[in-house]
Amino acid sequence: MIRLLTVLFAIAFFTLLITQLVSDKGRRSLVLALRSLWLHKLRAMLSVLGIIIGTLSVITLMAFGEGSMHDALEDIKRQGATNIIIRSVKPPDDSSTTRRTRIANYGLTYADYERFLTVNSIVRRVPMRIFPQEIRNLERKHNGRVVATLPEYVDVNTIDLACGRFLNEDDDRYMLNVVVLGSKVADRLFPFGDPLGQSVRLDKYFYKVIGVLRDRMPTGAAGGTSSQSAEDFNNDVYIPLHTCKVRYGERIFIRQPGSFSGEQVELSQVTLTVADMDQVRPTGAVIRDLLERFHQKGNDWAVTVPLDRLEEAERAKDRFTRLLAVIASISLLVGGIGIMNIMLATVTERTREIGIRRALGAKRRDITMQFLIEAVVQTSVGGMIGVVFGLGCVFLIPPLAQWLFQAHLPAQVNVDSIFYSVLVSIGVGVVFGLYPAWKASRLDPIEALRHE
Repeated sequence: MIRLLTVLFAIAFFTLLITQLVSDKGRRSLVLALRSLWLHKLRAMLSVLGIIIGTLSVITLMAFGEGSMHDALEDIKRQGATNIIIRSVKPPDDSSTTRRTRIANYGLTYADYERFLTVNSIVRRVPMRIFPQEIRNLERKHNGRVVATLPEYVDVNTIDLACGRFLNEDDDRYMLNVVVLGSKVADRLFPFGDPLGQSVRLDKYFYKVIGVLRDRMPTGAAGGTSSQSAEDFNNDVYIPLHTCKVRYGERIFIRQPGSFSGEQVELSQVTLTVADMDQVRPTGAVIRDLLERFHQKGNDWAVTVPLDRLEEAERAKDRFTRLLAVIASISLLVGGIGIMNIMLATVTERTREIGIRRALGAKRRDITMQFLIEAVVQTSVGGMIGVVFGLGCVFLIPPLAQWLFQAHLPAQVNVDSIFYSVLVSIGVGVVFGLYPAWKASRLDPIEALRHE
């Protein structure tokens, strides 16, 4: 509604302005305004500097804010708006862990995985088993994570292959020793060679490298741990789920300096895809009921619905965008005050000129239009220059930041910010130029001619 009213106001204003300019008097007022500005180029440029900075600020702040929020939204969308993510969570004080065995038994089971089939709205299930593991190639080693999953993993996660392929059905059916490496793992273990077709060692078994993933942006808990902190997927290696069951079983022992512990977790995560977005929340409630019924502990699992996070992030984005617009618009307001200051000084300086024009027959409306057009021309030119500089910053700063500091600085041009900043800059010229123009038109011709 606000956008529609703004557009209607802009159309009405520009229609009135064009109507005035196409007339003979309007053209003469425009020529006089441009000539006056050209005669005082430095003063005119300094007066519009605030408008330039304000417009530049609006465009750059909105662009970098839009880019950051877009990255955050894409981060959540990669989890899928129609997905439900169930994770195994290790309870803080596991009653099944004794001091002698030190084996924690918790989390999702294959029985849970089969029960999810009873929910009609679920169209796809992707199980995962995730655990830390040292990956070796000859004398090189890297501490990463093993992600045992099915080929459908690529359907619920956005991944790009640098070379080779991902897991397929034959790999899982025949329990083959094949592995897909994350980008950091590949760089660490094969710094000078092509990893495809080579072998890496996980525990006491060798696995053939069939693919390498491109660098993947870390996201908050999108890869399947119980933690909600950001994860670096580039340290992961992917093997078939049934291969993992045969090679590792259900118990994973974690050896650390001075300690020896283990955990028994059948599945670390199951990602469910629902047929319709409207069914996501009801299905999530059904999944919670199922897990509460069959899990005595009740705190060894967590259900995440990315749709909730997506909607909340979109609301936060709108609030964030409005806040940035208000902050950046303050610069335009300051620029408008500068324009008014210069225009009032101009009226005082050109009092005799105004008296001569009035004596030669110019009406008050003509004087008003002359100074108003002068103010609008200044702010319009300042707005256009600010747009050019703002777009330059948006397109140049991210690659420079990446090149100089290896920093990812996302930016996305907000088209609305360009439209609004130019419109507001013209409006600033009208609002802050109106009083000086009105004051000039109210000067008494006789007193103006006496002015020295």
